[in-house]
Amino acid sequence: MCNWKTAPSNGTVDIAIIGAGPQALTLVTHLLQKKESMRNRFVVLDPAGDWLQQWQHQFAAYNIPHLRSPAVHHPDPDPHALRTFAESRSSELFPPYDLPGTQLFHDFCQEVIRRWELQERVIPAQVQQIELFHQQGWQRFRLGLADGRVLTAKRVVLAIAGGQPNIPAWMQTLPSNYPSDRLLHSHHIDLRSLRQLTGETILIVGSGLTSGHLALGAIARGARVIMMARRTFYEKLFDAEPGWLGPKYLKGFHAEPDWETRWQMIQAARNGGSLTPAVLTQLRRRGRDGKLSFYQQCSVQSAAWQEDVWNVTCNQPEVHHCIAQQRIDRIWLATGSTLDVNHWPLLANIRATNPLPLVNGLPVLDARLRWAGRNLFIMGGAAALQLGPVARNLFGARLASNQIVPALIKDFSGRS
Repeated sequence: MCNWKTAPSNGTVDIAIIGAGPQALTLVTHLLQKKESMRNRFVVLDPAGDWLQQWQHQFAAYNIPHLRSPAVHHPDPDPHALRTFAESRSSELFPPYDLPGTQLFHDFCQEVIRRWELQERVIPAQVQQIELFHQQGWQRFRLGLADGRVLTAKRVVLAIAGGQPNIPAWMQTLPSNYPSDRLLHSHHIDLRSLRQLTGETILIVGSGLTSGHLALGAIARGARVIMMARRTFYEKLFDAEPGWLGPKYLKGFHAEPDWETRWQMIQAARNGGSLTPAVLTQLRRRGRDGKLSFYQQCSVQSAAWQEDVWNVTCNQPEVHHCIAQQRIDRIWLATGSTLDVNHWPLLANIRATNPLPLVNGLPVLDARLRWAGRNLFIMGGAAALQLGPVARNLFGARLASNQIVPALIKDFSGRS
């Protein structure tokens, strides 16, 4: 067994959990609640070497004031734990449904990490490749690390986001003669580094909550913003209806035997990008103040970097003809990401040696969220065909943990 307090040298562990975000933290707390003796049976591998670093970076980079999920959704097994923690900080629970403020949620998660004694359980390591092999009839996984070392694990849990930025088609023919900071996908935007945007015009492409946060952040820094979307901007409190958090919708979803139909149900439930009522209200107010324009049912047709500004045309010039006359300083793409395990280098070897049916990039996992019955478990959005449209959310982490933990604590032979 590797010593979890230090980065592993070439050695063997029972369970390797890849990723240290909220999905992994949820899994670990649920695992320890069910069987405390599992504490020294797992390692958590993440390039940051600490819990929730990417999660916290994203919230800080977009100036997100609070979560979209109510206070009952969090990594601790006790659904009331966050409310109890927040008893003296009720002003940090936002209406409706007590949405936790970003700092409150951060502090709560740190308390969860402390209470479950997980402060030093994350090993700084980048896993680049997973290979399944057999050793005297026993199933094992060989994890290739970025620094050249190799770790062997009996069981592996993938708890990573894994989405690739959606890049619009018009960018494919775009000359690379523009400054790299003047056209960015939201994945690469950090509002904290943009102290002053006074006098600039920023075009934000996309209709989801990220576009709203970026627009408000840019306006707060003095910019004028154009928000453009292929659809009409609309409001929705949660990214999927509350019925997906219980049997109301999940019962029918799980009863559906056709995986393609399940995928279509997921798409219909999430229905692309939406804005919360609170954010859309703020954006409309900025619109009335002349600091924001909505270009709806419209998309970029072409963009050219000329004389230190963007010249943009759209596919609805008769409606939005004025955009062609505007000098746009920056373009931000809040176009989301696509989740397709075909594009995960981490799984290239597994896909080649243990092929699995995929539906539009999502794997058809077994009931315990395993890859083809192997002891490779998957959490997050990639498990949506089993868990439903909330798979990537905090509630989805709880659903995944409920499926995976029994398999991890079960007597394990490792034979195949």
